[in-house]
Amino acid sequence: MMGRLRDVSLLSTLRRAAGTSYATLGAIRDRWNAYEKIEARGIALLSAWLSPEQRLQFEKYRRFDVVGSDSGKRYRICYGTSTNVYEMDGRDRVVLGWCFRPVGALVPGDVMLAQKIALETNERVTLMVAQPFPSSLPPRAGFGPAD
Repeated sequence: MMGRLRDVSLLSTLRRAAGTSYATLGAIRDRWNAYEKIEARGIALLSAWLSPEQRLQFEKYRRFDVVGSDSGKRYRICYGTSTNVYEMDGRDRVVLGWCFRPVGALVPGDVMLAQKIALETNERVTLMVAQPFPSSLPPRAGFGPAD
């Protein structure tokens, strides 16, 4: 009798664990699907704001270049939400990285659009709040060929 109680208890415990695991995996799947939809909307909005040249860069390399409103310097905004903006020189080499982003939990497309607008409309103030970081990337690493 005691062995049977243990078996039933173990079996019911395993069933509960399996049910909980199944529900957890379902919740993770639903959350991921919702995130993918939000991310796709962010990319669509970003794409609508890009120039034709920037759109081609983004579609090919998942990054695009912008020109600063005050200095005329070229910045490369790579897909991501932080440490994804690079100041480029005339030979398409990274000079310095800049870290800045809007407040909030935003998807990459929304962050990149905010970074684009900030640099193209008020570069000086943007760089006053941005944190510089040295790039350990070799020239053009991970950026694809120059356009």
